[in-house]
Amino acid sequence: MMAMYTPIIGLAVAVFALIFLVLRTRVHALIAMLIAASIAGITGGMGATQTVDAITKGFGSTLGSIGIVIGLGVMMGRVLEVSGAAEQIAYSFIKWLGKRREEWALAITGYIVSIPIFVDSAFVILYPLVKALAKKGKRNLLTLGVALAGGLILTHHAVPPTPGPLGVAGIFGVDIGAMMLAGLVLAIPCVIGIVLYARWLGARYPDFMPQEEEAPQDLRAAHQQYLAEKEGKALPSLMLSLLPILTPIGLIFVNAVNNMLAKREGMGWLAESLWGQSFAFLGSPMIALAISVLLAVYTLMPHANKHDTLERLEEGLQTAGIILLVTGAGGALGAVLRESGAGTQLAEQVAGLPISPVLIPFVIATLVRVIQGSGTVAMITAASISAPIVSLLPGVNMLAAAQAATLGALFFSYFNDSMFWVVNRMMGIKDVRQQMMVWSVPTTIAWAISLCGVVLLDWLL
Repeated sequence: MMAMYTPIIGLAVAVFALIFLVLRTRVHALIAMLIAASIAGITGGMGATQTVDAITKGFGSTLGSIGIVIGLGVMMGRVLEVSGAAEQIAYSFIKWLGKRREEWALAITGYIVSIPIFVDSAFVILYPLVKALAKKGKRNLLTLGVALAGGLILTHHAVPPTPGPLGVAGIFGVDIGAMMLAGLVLAIPCVIGIVLYARWLGARYPDFMPQEEEAPQDLRAAHQQYLAEKEGKALPSLMLSLLPILTPIGLIFVNAVNNMLAKREGMGWLAESLWGQSFAFLGSPMIALAISVLLAVYTLMPHANKHDTLERLEEGLQTAGIILLVTGAGGALGAVLRESGAGTQLAEQVAGLPISPVLIPFVIATLVRVIQGSGTVAMITAASISAPIVSLLPGVNMLAAAQAATLGALFFSYFNDSMFWVVNRMMGIKDVRQQMMVWSVPTTIAWAISLCGVVLLDWLL
């Protein structure tokens, strides 16, 4: 009887070791996940050789499907950072939406910009504009800052090619195009919820930023002063700024629609047609993002020499290295759970519980997020543990389960999350209660809204 539950016991020991190593020691998450995978395999009844083979195969298969895409995504993001494209997008939305709607403009900017750019970097890049608008446009700094950060954090959590959701898609075996489209849709109500909260927060702390006696300037003047402080850097046009972001989304979307239509009766010819074959190639995430990187280089950095261009692209790749390794380690842990039988046994137990199976990755991601802080590690860990379980349960949509893992990791960002400190320190907030009001509460609001979205997505699909 005891032997029957050996894989589950091994998994429990592995998860405890993973949490302890990340939380209480100086061991990096990568090594902690490899140690957890080894413990899960050996204590779960697998031999040493079997465990190593499973780790190797899981690591390789996960990175084989998404490794190149992560690399291309961060290269594109780096070009958008250094070219000023993110700033141009922010200014354009502010100009279009008009005065007194700056929070919506900044939230939309964050929603778009964080698809290719890392969330911490994007906030640092755009925060001076927030500060200029608050100072010269007489707006509350908390409202603008939280709106921007909220838009940034949501697509960072839900939409590839951001490495976290991309890794989750690879572990669950979900089509990256479908993951991208679902994430874009699920993030919208969450952004709206955060902006409404940001407006309430501004009313709650109306005197957070004392108003100066100088006359208010219009948004264009505020933006131009900000640019002057940045040494008059020339910005690319809005069309060129958006082109590298929208092109891969468009190509992947057309390919996804083609695939859906080809499955309908009488439409099988579409997949073999020139149109279908062309977009099957151009709309594959790897090719779409390669095209996007080329567009970014030649349209956003037209006058940069070869050395500077390669240096910028390699800077992006440096930031991707550890994320690639952590994602691969998550795939290794998932492979061990599948081969040890822990996934099968847990699936049999979970099938009898009175909860929707799609909530399993959501709950795990939430717990890991609270324990260790990093949203990326939380979603990769949740995917690694839950994918072998939910894949064996009937009636579970894997796309909804994958999004559940990414959005569950939004929960209550606080002291152990780097974004918590980036947002609060840049806005100069020192009071602990106010820090939580500014960032812990809105991330939890987004988490709650996303839970409803995930359940609805699972029901619809």
